[in-house]
Amino acid sequence: MPEVVKEGAQNKALPSHAKVVIIGGGVVGCSILFHLAKFGWKDAVLLERDELTSGSSWHAAGQIHTISSDPNISRLQSYTIGLYKEIEELSGHSVGLHMTGGFYLASNKTWHDYLKRERSKARYMGLHQEWISPKELAERHPLIDPKHYYAALWDDQDGDLDPSGTTYAFAKAARTFGAQYFTHTPATKTEQRADGTWDVTTPKGVINAEHVVNCGGLWAREVGHMGGLNLPVQPMEHHYLITEKIDEIANFGSRLPCGIDYEANIYFRQEREGMLLGTYEPVGVPWKVGGTPWDFGHELLQPNLDHIADRLELGFERIPALANAGIKDAINGPFTFGPDGNPMIGPVPGMTNYWCAVGVMAGFCQGGGVGLTMAEWMIDGEPSIDVWAMDVARFGKWATPDWGTVKSTENYERRFVMTFPNETLPKGRKQQTTALYDRLVAKGGRMGQAFGLEHVLWFADGPEDAHEEPTFERNRSHEYVAAECAAVREGVGGIEVANFAKHVIKGSGARAWLNKTMAGFIPKPGRMTLTPMLTEKGRLYGDLTVACLGEEHFMLFGSGAMQDAHSRFFAKTLPEGVTHANETESWHGIALSGPKSRTLLSRITREDVSAEGMAFRDCRQTFVGDVPVVLNRISFSGELGYEIYCRPQYLIRLAEAIEEAGADLGYRWYGNRALMSLRLEKGWGAWGLEFRPDFNAVEAGMDVFINWKKDFVGKAATEAARDQGVARKLVTLVIDTEIDVTLDEAVMVDGEAVGYITSGGYAHHVGKSMAMAYVAAEYAGAGTEFDVEILGEMKRAEVQGVPVYDANGANMRA
Repeated sequence: MPEVVKEGAQNKALPSHAKVVIIGGGVVGCSILFHLAKFGWKDAVLLERDELTSGSSWHAAGQIHTISSDPNISRLQSYTIGLYKEIEELSGHSVGLHMTGGFYLASNKTWHDYLKRERSKARYMGLHQEWISPKELAERHPLIDPKHYYAALWDDQDGDLDPSGTTYAFAKAARTFGAQYFTHTPATKTEQRADGTWDVTTPKGVINAEHVVNCGGLWAREVGHMGGLNLPVQPMEHHYLITEKIDEIANFGSRLPCGIDYEANIYFRQEREGMLLGTYEPVGVPWKVGGTPWDFGHELLQPNLDHIADRLELGFERIPALANAGIKDAINGPFTFGPDGNPMIGPVPGMTNYWCAVGVMAGFCQGGGVGLTMAEWMIDGEPSIDVWAMDVARFGKWATPDWGTVKSTENYERRFVMTFPNETLPKGRKQQTTALYDRLVAKGGRMGQAFGLEHVLWFADGPEDAHEEPTFERNRSHEYVAAECAAVREGVGGIEVANFAKHVIKGSGARAWLNKTMAGFIPKPGRMTLTPMLTEKGRLYGDLTVACLGEEHFMLFGSGAMQDAHSRFFAKTLPEGVTHANETESWHGIALSGPKSRTLLSRITREDVSAEGMAFRDCRQTFVGDVPVVLNRISFSGELGYEIYCRPQYLIRLAEAIEEAGADLGYRWYGNRALMSLRLEKGWGAWGLEFRPDFNAVEAGMDVFINWKKDFVGKAATEAARDQGVARKLVTLVIDTEIDVTLDEAVMVDGEAVGYITSGGYAHHVGKSMAMAYVAAEYAGAGTEFDVEILGEMKRAEVQGVPVYDANGANMRA
């Protein structure tokens, strides 16, 4: 078991003021303290209720690796591992680092395919990964029986370290830059003043801080409650074993590499002359659902080896020496998980100067990257890379504590279980539904969930038929989605659009504020425009459709997942007299698309919706289907189309009117997969895939929507990108393949990665496999050919110069 390092409380008196107060002295809190001080915020203070590491950090297994489901988290994990030598030298405190290298084991075709995808990501990310054969695996780790494995993916950056030593190294390195930490100094109260600063009460006095950071770890929920915040995180029991001495290890001559076996659901590494073996139980056990006791510290929970017996049996089969080794220690300690397994970090939406970095269960893989990101965010106003996968804003108020327990438990149980691109997870469902939920399910809707809201992915022939097998390849939904696409391209289809965000901006000065905040043109009353929204550094932070309902009255439509993040962004600069309301939950609706959509719409409204009466990008408040609506003439499918938004209580009536009026026109409901297929044919990017803060407007091709004649947030950086040129550009590809891309596949030229896929799939109307990708600018020209790596095989791809369907947009503007 890792040795616990203890150090007495500092003798310095608690200061009365600090720039930042960090609550929690685990590895994450200490990393944030170090990075803040290193980057110039030396007036930072960390408070720890007991000794440093007195939560999860001290009993962590200490195994480190770079692979993560999100590429940017992988980058931050690589940064974290590379940081350890620096903090060891700065602090003079050993982190116990062993850079042994490590491998990820594939014992069946499915996991082999998964690792092929990871290897492809590693190509463009610059990570050092390579395939090794089962024979070479056995040579590098002679305890492993190689007959169980197809292949192994080797990463030379993997290894292990001493958890307590690492945490103290961060804290002491922070102190060399002027920061302070205080042990045996619990925060007992956080209270915000009228000026936005926070008073943090401790037994040793009160500190007034400009910013507070919740790094409470096992006590994240309790620290959050002090500020009126409910966080959907849950501590989970977790087992690992440490064996007695194993002769093969003692006699090997060098330290053995670490490893992960996905099918067996085990991770393992050398621990002195024995081995550490950990697993994520098939039935997770939430710990202290009602709250973590304040007096819990350097304690462990009672082991229950029966609970992990099936995993141990697989481990003994694949590492036979373990079966004969005695167990020296059986560790069962709690770790805090988040609903999707990723950390929850950043400024908390709806709160001022309150930050969190919680649910970082892989703290020694991710702690350095979290510290870097938090420091950049606090000091510079934005992180240097897109960290949406960790942003606390990805969970709204619908993410209740009970939901958090359910989803965190599910994620724990699936830690080493494959999640396929087309897979929907069963727990925590129906957290948010619309009035049409039962109606659409009855029609065969296969549902997914986004920002807690159920929405249709595709339609089967009925509820019993709405199923599919998880896979990387095309599946039984393929033909159903094809029929939905055909309905939109040839007739008329409808899709529910409740999951688009709707922000209402009103008041004297609303137009002026929007004109500054948005990079594009702000429309006149009755009109709509598409505009990028940028950060100060010129990075994309939104692609929003702005509808002007009155001279100083606007409705903004955008990413549903980003609604709280955008609300947080708006709140930073919203002036006196201008109001913002996130009204996403107050406006649901249906989008009509297809050449017959005008005919259908004309039957259920008195408005003149002819081409002359309602032009492309017109908007108005009117009545459709006998209910009050906001009617927009716009379409993400690329066809003639309209978005019809109404209050939720009117949605069933609107749906009935549409179905009745469209019966003889072949009206068909369609889902998100069809929409994503249709937009590929138009070469249109989507938020979170092609458009996100990793890119600027010029790289993304969004600069065509910018109004260069005005001042706007991020203008200087965007002008520089325009004038100096960019190193990469977004392109649309057609690929010669029978297995479609999903995202993050490497784009190759002569064996070298020159870009990567952001999204893709099958374009049903044109009958082509397509993708969107960022590639080096010199390869972005129409007709350029690449290889795209799909499940380990190179498939030929060609850059498209114009959309493969309706290149001039005539159908949409008809």
